[in-house]
Amino acid sequence: MRKFRTLDEFEEEYFRKRPEEIDNYLTEIFQEYSEDNDSGALLASLRVVARVRGINDIADQIGMTYRGLQKALSSNGNPRLENVNSIMKALGYFLTPTTITDNFCDSKLDIPQTAEVPTNDDD
Repeated sequence: MRKFRTLDEFEEEYFRKRPEEIDNYLTEIFQEYSEDNDSGALLASLRVVARVRGINDIADQIGMTYRGLQKALSSNGNPRLENVNSIMKALGYFLTPTTITDNFCDSKLDIPQTAEVPTNDDD
């Protein structure tokens, strides 16, 4: 029987051959997360990057076990923010905010650009 590779395995192999593309990949997965709030996809993608960079070394750096880090970065994981921050630092990145553009607000969040202030017509 033929064994097929998973998407994670394919991505891991791809980034092992092209580590210079990891920066753009991380930017993209966080952008997608900001739009769809799919934490499972974000964590699975971070797990791929962690495997490429050496998941055992990262686990040691942040004081987690290999299994604990694998679990935290699984699609069902629910790591605390400080764990995600530690993982990102071990990967060589900071969690930094990005300003939301007006077009993003209009199309994704449906936030009005100007607020209407009620007036008191009784005066």
